[in-house]
Amino acid sequence: MPKGSLENHLFRRGPQPLSWATRIKVAIGAARGLSFLHDAEEQVIYRDFKASNILLDADFNAKLSDFGLAKAGPTGDRTHVSTQVMGTHGYAAPEYVATGRLTAKSDVYSFGVVLLELLSGRRAVDKTKVGVEQNLVDWARPYLGDKRKLFRIMDTKLEGQYPQKGAYTAATLASQCLSTEPKVRPRMAEVLATLEQLQTTKNAAKHSQTEHQTVFDPVHKSPLSQHRSPRNLTPSASPLLSHRQSPRVR
Repeated sequence: MPKGSLENHLFRRGPQPLSWATRIKVAIGAARGLSFLHDAEEQVIYRDFKASNILLDADFNAKLSDFGLAKAGPTGDRTHVSTQVMGTHGYAAPEYVATGRLTAKSDVYSFGVVLLELLSGRRAVDKTKVGVEQNLVDWARPYLGDKRKLFRIMDTKLEGQYPQKGAYTAATLASQCLSTEPKVRPRMAEVLATLEQLQTTKNAAKHSQTEHQTVFDPVHKSPLSQHRSPRNLTPSASPLLSHRQSPRVR
């Protein structure tokens, strides 16, 4: 993939910092991928959702890769799949680590961790930090529901260039995904809808402002003429790395 992994852009020196709009775009693409797997006729649980498994194309459309740990979801009246605990420390849901019981809500927790990485620019686990800051979720959780303190966890590389209301909405969503009670976590389809609404609201405000600025210029092209909705997916914009390859499940 031309742009490499999300991990490279968030944590490695060199690449230009991702803008707020690009971060939301990546989150939407990743959420769309998980939602697709969870709502498939035969449900698939990804089980190893993390920043290094989110690859980006030239336009920063996110694709999920590496389905080596993917697992078929529960069938019939089963509520979970019992399996050996596998995945990546810092991303795995606590109930899965403790019991080996895997559900789609385990992926939702992992998505919450990645969303927190997008907001903060910090790794899920960082041994170079001290004390509680080594674990991103433990460090950030107290700030997620406080509008006045949220800035303390926001990525400094954003240099304050993000909508406060949008950041709070994203932080609240991350908090819901990271609930210690799996049943309280939203479904990925709900997560996707919230993120798309966040993007739509921002775009609508941006276009309204642009139209207002150009209303006195009759020669100026409409700012909407070249607009392409992110919802207009083509096969090449599949949320999975390749729509021709089915994820391997075990």
